[in-house]
Formats: sequence, C-alpha cells, structure tokens
Amino acid sequence: MFGYIAIHKPELKVREYEAYQAAYCGLCRSLKRRHGRLGQMTLSFDMTFLALLLTGLYEPETRNGIQRCAAHPLHRHPYRENPYYDYAADMNVILTYYKCLDDWEDERRLSGLLYARLLKGRMKKLKHQYGVKVSKTGRLLLKLRAYERKKRYNMDQTAGLFGQIMAELFVYQEDEWEQRLRRMGFFFGKFIYLMDAYVDVEEDLKKGRYNPFAKLYQTDHFEEDCETILKMMIAEAARAFEVLPILEDVQILRNILYAGVWTRYGQVRRKRKETEEKP
Repeated sequence: MFGYIAIHKPELKVREYEAYQAAYCGLCRSLKRRHGRLGQMTLSFDMTFLALLLTGLYEPETRNGIQRCAAHPLHRHPYRENPYYDYAADMNVILTYYKCLDDWEDERRLSGLLYARLLKGRMKKLKHQYGVKVSKTGRLLLKLRAYERKKRYNMDQTAGLFGQIMAELFVYQEDEWEQRLRRMGFFFGKFIYLMDAYVDVEEDLKKGRYNPFAKLYQTDHFEEDCETILKMMIAEAARAFEVLPILEDVQILRNILYAGVWTRYGQVRRKRKETEEKP
C-alpha cells in the first residue's frame, strides 16, 4: 500500500520539483540517521508528502544543505531537515514494519517476515516513543486482517480501518489542527487502501485473495464505480487540506493531491482498456 502519494512531474515547475527532491532526500537522511541503512531502505513518497504537509503547517526552522550520498555519489544534491522529517521517518518505519508482517500473513512472503524481524529492534524504540500510535496501528491492522479473512466486502469497513491508521499517523500533536489532520489522514488512508485494491484486483481474484472490489469487478460498471468511489475519498482529503493555513510548498502538495495520486490509476486503466480492445 505504498507509492500512490507521489508527484505528477509534468505539472511542476523546475524549482518546485527541486524542492520536492530536497524533501525526499531530507526524509532519506532522517531515516538513515535515526534507523540506519535498514531504515533508509523503507523510504517512500507517501511519507515525503507527510513531511511537506507538517512542515508547511507548523513552519519550523528548517536546515537546508547540499551533499553527496551512496545513491548519488557523483553529484551533490540539496536536502532539508527539521523535526517533522524525523517524525515522518519514524512513521515510515512503523508502516513498513506492519506491512511486512501483513505480507507474511497474507501471502507467506518470506522477505516480509525477514525484513520485519530485522526492523524489530527499531520498533522497540519507536514503541517507547510513540506507544499509543504503535499499539493502535497494530490493533487496527489485526482487525483489518480479520475482516479480510472473513471476506467482508463492506469496503467502508475495511478501507475505514486503514483510514483510521493513517489518521493516527497524520496527527503530530494534540492541538487546534488535530481534527483537520485526522480527517485528512482518514480519507487519504481510505483512498490508498481502495486504490491498492483497484490496482491488484485481477491478481487477487486469480490467487483467491481478498479484495473489496471482488464483487464489483464482475459488473459492467466496475470502472465507472471505482472512479467515483476513489474521487469521493480524495475529494474529502483535499477538502480537509484546503482549510489548513499552508503557504510553503502548497503547490507541490496540491500537485500530489489533485494529480499525483492518480498517476498509477491512469496507467492501470489504460492497460486494461488496451487489453479489452485487443482482438
């Protein structure tokens, strides 16, 4: 359930793209500094969005720098650092840990089990620092897994559980913005869960895995209904975002919200259409 919250590069100005790259590199640095190379391997676009969002909302003092790294040894590139990048890095590790456990439980993917075991030491520290968030995330994922095993096709229930997880992670602290961030994270989480289901529906049905769109996929209006559902979810997330007093990098955040999140959807839909049109 990672990789959907990315930019749509063609619609970004050069300076906006460079700012996004600096944020991505900043998150990568935070992961390495706080969780070592192992944590650095969990890097995702999704938590880059969260780092940008919280930075824009709370406007902390941010350190900007230029460096070379193992991934880009020949060229120096800019990066950003502040406490919200550290927070996003921690949330990234938490999500990756539980995703790996989920991959093992659902598909018996050995790589997931091994990686989760490697991250276990980091999780002990994170449980100490974010006890409520970690325990709540674990409980919600267990509940979600139980629903999926029982083949509950009420997508509001299953997607809602993942929405609750993201709602918890979007909230940095209890303050005047908590409820807006929580609402935004909730609908973002539902969107991610349902987008993941949309992308994987054929493979899930082929392998007998749970997918909330399994019944809808058998209908003639599958594509139209999925598009409507996904638009409803991201519209609610965008509505919560637009009331936040964010000025810094707001165009990057809007690019992700209104265009970037649809990149994978467009690729999959075009591929399905091409397959249907083949003689």
